[in-house]
Amino acid sequence: MPTVSVGRDRLFEALGCTYTQEDFEDLCFKFGIELDDVTTEKAIIRKEKHLEEEEEASEDEEVIYKIEVPANRYDLLCLEGLSQALRIFNGLDPIPTYTAANIGKESMLRMHVKPETSQIRPYVVCAVLRGVTFDEARYNSFIELQDRLHQNICRRRTLVAIGTHDLNTIKGPFTYEALPPKEINFVPLKQTRSFSADELMEHYKKDLKLKKFLHIIEDSPVYPVIYDCNRTVLSLPPIINGARSAITLQTKNVFIECTATDLTKANIVLNTMVTMFSMYCERKFEIEPVEVTYTDGRSYVSPDLSLYQMVVPLSYITTIVGVSLPAHEVACQLNKMQLHAKHSLSEKNEACFTVSVPPTRSDILHPCDVAEDVAIAYGYNEIPKITFPSLKPQSLNQFSDLIRTEIAMVGYSEVVTWILCSSKEISTMLNREDDRNAVINGNPRTADFEVVRTTLMPGILKTVGHNKDHPKPIRIFEVGDVVLLDEKKDVGASNRRKLAALHCGATSGFELIHGLVDRIMEANGTPFVSPGDDTGYYIESSNEPEYLAGRQAHIVYKGEKIGAFGIVHPQVLRNFDIPDPCSFVEIDLEKFL
Repeated sequence: MPTVSVGRDRLFEALGCTYTQEDFEDLCFKFGIELDDVTTEKAIIRKEKHLEEEEEASEDEEVIYKIEVPANRYDLLCLEGLSQALRIFNGLDPIPTYTAANIGKESMLRMHVKPETSQIRPYVVCAVLRGVTFDEARYNSFIELQDRLHQNICRRRTLVAIGTHDLNTIKGPFTYEALPPKEINFVPLKQTRSFSADELMEHYKKDLKLKKFLHIIEDSPVYPVIYDCNRTVLSLPPIINGARSAITLQTKNVFIECTATDLTKANIVLNTMVTMFSMYCERKFEIEPVEVTYTDGRSYVSPDLSLYQMVVPLSYITTIVGVSLPAHEVACQLNKMQLHAKHSLSEKNEACFTVSVPPTRSDILHPCDVAEDVAIAYGYNEIPKITFPSLKPQSLNQFSDLIRTEIAMVGYSEVVTWILCSSKEISTMLNREDDRNAVINGNPRTADFEVVRTTLMPGILKTVGHNKDHPKPIRIFEVGDVVLLDEKKDVGASNRRKLAALHCGATSGFELIHGLVDRIMEANGTPFVSPGDDTGYYIESSNEPEYLAGRQAHIVYKGEKIGAFGIVHPQVLRNFDIPDPCSFVEIDLEKFL
């Protein structure tokens, strides 16, 4: 998820309230975001330069909050959008109404698009922010939002590129063209001399920031370029803007253009830019539109600030959330999430909401998104936990699927490993003696498939051993069968359905595996009881060779041992070429049925 860095004091000033770190973390959790880190500007610089920490932060040094936000909430990628959303969530502000400036078509700025642009970046959308008041913090936030959008929805400028210009230094109407590189000449941003476009591409191959964008257009016979009516170059998208139209702290009128290969994403990006910073306009939340015209007669006006209407049944919301809520409370919760909700009745006399989605909430695409916002505003901790009272009557496969879903929701990824393995993988490599319960393959093609597994542990450990360079932590699980010799069966063996899960990271994660055991039992409606009590489950010390002594336990369910968990023995980890500590659990699922 994207991480937004904001100054703590400026954020609290915008929120109109000072929080302790614990209280702010609680607010973030309630809103569905997370305070990821608390640092300072100097600490960030030292970390980027790979320097060791030497001194503690001084009292006058600005504290930086790093906040994780959902990847599709583009309106939260800057302090302005973040503070506005939290103020509305706290009931301090109403939902803003964004309006287009009331100007006639004859007074509207125009962007004329030449047909050659279809060869490289066919779309462009534009808007104007009039009467903007910048200070250093606002200006920096404006630039940072562009960078975050470029990294996020714009896919490193391949889909959309944003250009921002001081409107007082240029003059409309504007033209969006595509020309051979040698025909484009201008002074680029932060330069003092004029370059042709092909010279500029060579020049920026040495620029650490811009060279990663050159590939987008460098092999094209034509480059996109935007001119004003005096043939002043505004930008060479998606590479660089012109120096003539650079915005500064003194800029009052900002012209924004977004060139794109995807018109939908271009509109989302433009809406995000103008809605976030229209709060600093002389006429708050008012944006001046621009008409885009094509030579074939097509035209459209951007930005589109209209509200998107969606009808959502009340029963759908309450079913998804899992709580029966009255209509007025659902409307209140949606308003906290910046969604206008009007209660109405459908043709079938069913309670519904007409939800008006503002231009800031491009993430609302389906009624389930509306239901999710209700759940967030209501509070996840207020929603009753759902157990599986009907698990036991289920078939083994149905039960296994429910268990898979439960573990995946905890954050583990499922793997499927071979049911055949070598004999040493279920014996010496696990610090065990030869397993006399193993079914032997009479004519193995390879030493890797000598026996049928009696435990899921080797497959899980081999998976980690082959992926040891994967970012940590690694959390994986498997629900699958093992095979044991069984004289009572006509084929001489029987299958047993087992669950295994592993955590691998900088630390063993023993407490996390223990927590997973508790969650599995809780989902089955099984209480934790005192040792000797047969009405639930408890744990007792064990001495299994594959686990570290003193850091392992048996799981006892209704008086019967159904599995074990613990920190994997270091020798076992070395046997499977795993350099990091791991914790593991294995449970016999058939004991629950």
